[in-house]
Amino acid sequence: MTARLHWTGVRMRTLRVTTDPDDSATRSVTLPAAWEDDAAQALAQITQNGGPIRLSTEAARWVDTIDACPPLPGTPANAPSPARSLSYLLLMRQLAPNIALWERHPDEIPGFVVRLSGFVQEDGFAPEHFVACLKLACDSLRRLHAATRVERTGELPLFDLPADPSEEPAGIILLTDLDACLASMGLDYDSDAGREAARAIAALATSIAHAGTNLSLPTIPACASLPGMRALAAEACAAMEGQHLSPVETGFSGPGPVDALLGVESCGLAPVFSPLRSDGHLRASTLARLAYRGLTPESALAMALAGEAPLPPTRPEAHAAMHKAMERSVDFLPELPEPELANLRAKLERGARRQLPMRQTGFTQRTAVGGHSLFMRTSEFEDGTLGEVSIIPTRETPMARGLMDCLGQAVSIGLQFGAPLDAFVERFAYTRFGPAGTVEGDPGAAYASSMLDYAFRTLSEAYLGQHMPDAPQIEPNAEDTSPMLPFDHSSGDTPRGRRLRLVS
Repeated sequence: MTARLHWTGVRMRTLRVTTDPDDSATRSVTLPAAWEDDAAQALAQITQNGGPIRLSTEAARWVDTIDACPPLPGTPANAPSPARSLSYLLLMRQLAPNIALWERHPDEIPGFVVRLSGFVQEDGFAPEHFVACLKLACDSLRRLHAATRVERTGELPLFDLPADPSEEPAGIILLTDLDACLASMGLDYDSDAGREAARAIAALATSIAHAGTNLSLPTIPACASLPGMRALAAEACAAMEGQHLSPVETGFSGPGPVDALLGVESCGLAPVFSPLRSDGHLRASTLARLAYRGLTPESALAMALAGEAPLPPTRPEAHAAMHKAMERSVDFLPELPEPELANLRAKLERGARRQLPMRQTGFTQRTAVGGHSLFMRTSEFEDGTLGEVSIIPTRETPMARGLMDCLGQAVSIGLQFGAPLDAFVERFAYTRFGPAGTVEGDPGAAYASSMLDYAFRTLSEAYLGQHMPDAPQIEPNAEDTSPMLPFDHSSGDTPRGRRLRLVS
């Protein structure tokens, strides 16, 4: 693998990761030292074969595969090999292959995932570097498509002429980390300027992918923050005009391990949902937006402590607005979240817990249900309403006592947060759980289908003023006249006499 030589001199580190939380077995993953631990976890998910994993070795497999494909017709003889550039783009975490290309699945469409935030430099977005990356990715996909086209489609060119290669898609380019890219440019995700810049970047990518093919080119909108995008796209398309190339489609990625390998903050065109990383530090996009507002992390913390929001929150409708703005800029878009979930607020209002008084009133009831002893104790608020209930079966197994104790605590917490008692009574009255039978020790009830049935019917009478009648009794020894099997014996037939035979 000659592509492994391009990783010479890169400082590496080795981690032990696991992809299955139920499996204690770990795998050794070697990757660049500057990459975070989540990238090692993603690489382990991408590489399904067992044994240790080295990023340089795994990357060399698909890089060497593309490098071994013959160049396309019309390629200059002195054109450099794509192996070095592909390895460099992966090392810089600007481009990575999708699962189909990484694992070489011939029945799936190969493609590349491009991290948009990786092309933002100190002076803004670098369109020339972005276009060069897209040209390399499209050329690599077309070379791979021309070399493995028969293998992928299963055609037999011995008898039938193959279809026109210029009509078959050679692959797909998936863009990702859009919100972090806009943040590095000083643009808000939920703004007209942010949507115009996103449309311009996506339309530029689609124009490069469709150049030299039969597919139509999108219109690149005029964007003040990205001048010269139309001229750059026109120049690239003019250089590839009339070549009849296989089309490369474009879109935005969805959540997956490839995005995690690239270290994106948000997948595809989705917004960044949290200003913090998983370790509690501020994200790079958060620091960029604070810097464009002239704020430091210390001043932003001071504003937050004073009750002011240093950054405007992203509205739930912003994702749908960005999705709509991209409809004519790329070929494919991921599905939007469910509308009923998108309209919900990020945090729901939670009820306040009502505290019980230090000295509580209530009652304690000692009964027996079907011969099984039961203690029930209640505690009340100042106004006499029920605030806590405890159900203790004294002579049951530890598991039964634990279940009853947990149930009593759960009901008590619900009552203290404002849950109505009649809702609990409706759910638990007349339930069949555990012992059932005659009630001893309480003249208000004669029979209960379970301890829960007796307890909640008693609470209904004591605190709701509603007397609930006993459940109909079930005779444990009642004979069932229905047959165990669907026999069709007539009632008039007399069974034959049976004799027992002693067998030694």
